[in-house]
Amino acid sequence: MASTVVSQSIFSPLSSSPSSISKKKSVENALPLSVSIKQSISISRPNVLSTHFKKDHKSFVANSTLSDDDSSSAETPIELRYPAFPTVMDINQIRELLPHRFPFLLVDRLIEYTPGVSAVAIKNVTINDNFFPGHFPERPIMPGVLMVEAMAQVGGLVLLQLEPGQAGAIFFFAGIDKLRFRKPVTAGDTLVMRMTLIKLQKRFGIAKMEGKAYVGGEVVCEGEFLLASGSE
Repeated sequence: MASTVVSQSIFSPLSSSPSSISKKKSVENALPLSVSIKQSISISRPNVLSTHFKKDHKSFVANSTLSDDDSSSAETPIELRYPAFPTVMDINQIRELLPHRFPFLLVDRLIEYTPGVSAVAIKNVTINDNFFPGHFPERPIMPGVLMVEAMAQVGGLVLLQLEPGQAGAIFFFAGIDKLRFRKPVTAGDTLVMRMTLIKLQKRFGIAKMEGKAYVGGEVVCEGEFLLASGSE
């Protein structure tokens, strides 16, 4: 009798009942469903590459996609994408009008001119400019006073053209108001300066102008200028 009880207690867990068989079949039938869900998630984002890196509780995720615009722009070399500034007046013509010379001639090219109204010119800022060794040796920044001087020279081109052909014509920087420096100008920048005539007192030869300087389309300096014309 005791041996019968022991044999039943040992071998009874190994026996399969109809209810356990049905549960096992239901679990087996559920497994393909979970696999199909994982496959659909992996197929839903085929064009995105994700990389995960975890170390010391830090994570890094990189996603990369390729579009048609990127591939088309990659075909055109960067040196062919951006046209050069136009030339309305080159450096030789500027030297014929302005009395300034090296190292104080700070206008390289006139790119737009509306007689009696405005002028737009550029100054190519390079590391070879003579002021950079002292301003500053470790961080080359164009001095603000030289930006103002360059803008005044552009204004002088407008003023001197009001009466072209006048012998010995010259202009003087008479004053400035509402001056603001917005951003530093460094070696490698192209300073684009626009001077617009606001008011002219012909009797006294005094002109009031609005000036703005840009680098990459952003204002770096602006103010109101007073220029006085004269003769040698």
